[in-house]
Amino acid sequence: MLALSAAVKSVEAVGLRTFGGALERLRYGGWPVVQSAVAASLAWYLAEALLGHQRPFVAAIAAVISVGAVAGQTLRRAAEWIFGVALGLAVADLIVLAIGTGVLQTGFIVGLAMTVALMVRGGVMLVTEAGISALLVANLDPTAYGVSPDRFVEALVGGGTALAVSAVFPSDPKARVERTADRTLVTLAAVQRRISAALSGGDLGGAERALEEARGIDARVAELRETLDGGYQIARYSPPRRRTLGHLAYYATAAEQLDLAVRNTRVLARAAVSMVQEQGAAPPALCAAIEDLARAVEALDAYLDRPEHPLDTRSFALDAAAKATAVLRERSDLETSVLVGQIRSTALDLLQASGMHAREALRAMREVCSVAPSEGAC
Repeated sequence: MLALSAAVKSVEAVGLRTFGGALERLRYGGWPVVQSAVAASLAWYLAEALLGHQRPFVAAIAAVISVGAVAGQTLRRAAEWIFGVALGLAVADLIVLAIGTGVLQTGFIVGLAMTVALMVRGGVMLVTEAGISALLVANLDPTAYGVSPDRFVEALVGGGTALAVSAVFPSDPKARVERTADRTLVTLAAVQRRISAALSGGDLGGAERALEEARGIDARVAELRETLDGGYQIARYSPPRRRTLGHLAYYATAAEQLDLAVRNTRVLARAAVSMVQEQGAAPPALCAAIEDLARAVEALDAYLDRPEHPLDTRSFALDAAAKATAVLRERSDLETSVLVGQIRSTALDLLQASGMHAREALRAMREVCSVAPSEGAC
């Protein structure tokens, strides 16, 4: 009976977690669904009313594709997507009328549509969307429209409608930026902890894996910058979202320094590989300092969510710098010195990411470091 009761409780717990995860996904992804439904209906209506088309499904399709594509994008990228949809449809229409449909024709149509898009503008989004649209239309009957610009115009109507719906009923730019920043910071903290663990155990394989993972964070930082750019445009052009501009400014400040912190963490991981190769395990104080860096990153994540109390981030970062610097009193070999320098540089980046002015951050670092200012970040 006890085993059965435990099994039932386990199933209930799994079910609750699954249901909770589904609700969370719905909370974050439900608004684009509403936007898509509204844009599709409105695009259909406008194509009927303005163009006189009886079944303007292309306008509705273009609207749905464009709503998903332009979410969180800059105006320029959104325009690329919309024009890519229209261009792909137009090229596919003309080629299908000439050569028909089939396996080889589909590949040819998609390739040609993407080639034309590449020659016209060259943006990655435009080229990709041209190929997707061409693939969609390659298997639709083009004879309903004949050789005419109807589908091209419908696609522009659908894309324009999507852009208007996204502007009038925008998604929450702050929430998008928060999620992207959270993924970046969680990954950065995890990599720093892996570096610490590898140094503590003299684990060369672990240090090399941490270095590989550190190299991958650059893509997340680039994604954060892109999401920030899109978020700013949503906030500026959509009156209901302008109140988020102030909060986005905290993320913009952090993103600049976070880029540097990621680079310094990558160099820190490379230095950890050298340390393990040359000397084995690192001094415990260095491992503890890197753990403090990870805590500072996690505190920065919490601070950006509610930018009121950056003191935890600053406290952990300064502790990391102080612990690392203290090691230099006992050891001054090259590997140790490089690690200490990178820990202090990363700590300085995190101080500034929390909103501390560069001069103030340097002064705070020098206060906790007992070595000459010319050495490292101190």
